[in-house]
Amino acid sequence: MLSRSSFTSLVVGVFAVYVAHTCWVMYGIVYTRPCAAAADGAAGGCVWPYLARRPKLQLSVYTTTRSSIGTESNIDLVLNVEEFDIESKFERTVNVSVPKKTRNNGTLYAFVFLHHAGTLPWHDDKQVHIVSPLTTYMVPKPEEINLLTGESATQQIEAEKQSNALDEPVSHWRSRLTLNVMVEDFVFDGSSLPADVHRYMKMVQLGKTLHYLPILFIDQLSNRVKDLMVINRSTTELPLTVSYDRISLGRLRFWIHMQDAVYSLQQFGFSEKDADEVKGIFVDTNLYFLALTFFVAAFHLLFDFLAFKNDISFWKKKRSMIGMSTKAVLWRCFSTVVIFLFLLDEQTSLLVLIPAGIGAVIELWKVKKALKMTIRWQGLRPKFQFGAYNDSEKKTEEYDAQAMKYLSYLLYPLCIGGAGYSLLNVKYKSWYSWLINSFVNGVYAFGFLFMLPQLFVNYKMKSVAHLPWKAFTYKAFNTFIDDIFAFIITMPTSHRLACFRDDVVFLVYLYQRWLYPVDKSRVNEYGESYEEKSKKKSS
Repeated sequence: MLSRSSFTSLVVGVFAVYVAHTCWVMYGIVYTRPCAAAADGAAGGCVWPYLARRPKLQLSVYTTTRSSIGTESNIDLVLNVEEFDIESKFERTVNVSVPKKTRNNGTLYAFVFLHHAGTLPWHDDKQVHIVSPLTTYMVPKPEEINLLTGESATQQIEAEKQSNALDEPVSHWRSRLTLNVMVEDFVFDGSSLPADVHRYMKMVQLGKTLHYLPILFIDQLSNRVKDLMVINRSTTELPLTVSYDRISLGRLRFWIHMQDAVYSLQQFGFSEKDADEVKGIFVDTNLYFLALTFFVAAFHLLFDFLAFKNDISFWKKKRSMIGMSTKAVLWRCFSTVVIFLFLLDEQTSLLVLIPAGIGAVIELWKVKKALKMTIRWQGLRPKFQFGAYNDSEKKTEEYDAQAMKYLSYLLYPLCIGGAGYSLLNVKYKSWYSWLINSFVNGVYAFGFLFMLPQLFVNYKMKSVAHLPWKAFTYKAFNTFIDDIFAFIITMPTSHRLACFRDDVVFLVYLYQRWLYPVDKSRVNEYGESYEEKSKKKSS
């Protein structure tokens, strides 16, 4: 079997190979090799851009309830740009008529045509078009009420909302339509066309040369959940903001791959809201910051794995609770489970929810080890048995109880007062939501106080040798990485502030490590001392 150090080296090696492979793939996406024959002036095997002829173009946007159209019947023209300049960006807001079929939980499509000026799209054999739904289906957010008075947040509850079940998806309006045209006069090699761009290309033969028509692209990543509007049955018109900007070939290919990745996430069961969190990472940041985010996320994943591995290894071999605060272990378990339930209630992104769930399971297992608990089954009924503490462990428990006694004078009034204030002044979806929010606000606001018992035990014992420093180190790196993610990934404000709170606590632990140097006569985290090991080896 591999030793722990060999296994860690293997994981780090695999991680390095993964990062190098990803960088190579990203380079292949951004860089496209041009046709070599074009440099020599030859046309054979090359696909030339039709836009190099500088044709006069027109942009038209139609809406219809059908997913395909062949004629101009049963369609509505919502935007017409007669002198369309592919180099000039614009943004216009138009009112779109909503058909009855769409108001009854139906779908409405937008057909975007780029064609020669003065010619109707279906009479132009060199037109290009792309289709995008203007509606999507989502479960509406439950209405929040004051739990004491019963008053709603809007004071108006529509009758049709009452008839719909909260878990039934309803049609939502996408209020933004973002268009792009690839403007580079790039000459492709016909024998090695990129598969991602090829599906957006339409070829025409002009004389002896093959040309590709303008590449029209709809940026689906810009469709965010915050821009969605519920379509009511009484609504006859809705606003639509149509924006246009030019796009380079490298960015176009990158955006196509990102849209495919988001679509794959939804196929694997990610909800619209989960996919929206991923969209926010790409849309709200520039490409350089996005590359930094990728490397930060990769290292976060590595440190998460190593922290979990070392934490589990530490507690798996631990036989003594000397110097360890049992109250702190219990509190970490309680707070981790509460935070997980809170994130679940807030429908937070799976990017945040999954690691929180794994952490909660590990904390429950650590409580079992800290309390020396064994579970015996008598039929279908479990029986819990707790082990006894030795004299040194009882001394640690005394310090732990003393710290909790002083802490309770401050902590409990603050938590009860905060829960009462929120009940009177804040609106919630249910009593369960208020209870979870009260617990989690106490965890976030005053949770660092429950880390003080361990600091107090360290102070009384004048030692930190009993702490899992390897796991602490990896978690510290992740804490600083979380500070970066706090500004990138959408999460509750209280969860964001808690990331910065952990920085302060870890700095205090570092100060104690410097203040109390390692004493080789003291027991370590496995109940052994360095001197005892030396005696065993000599004997």
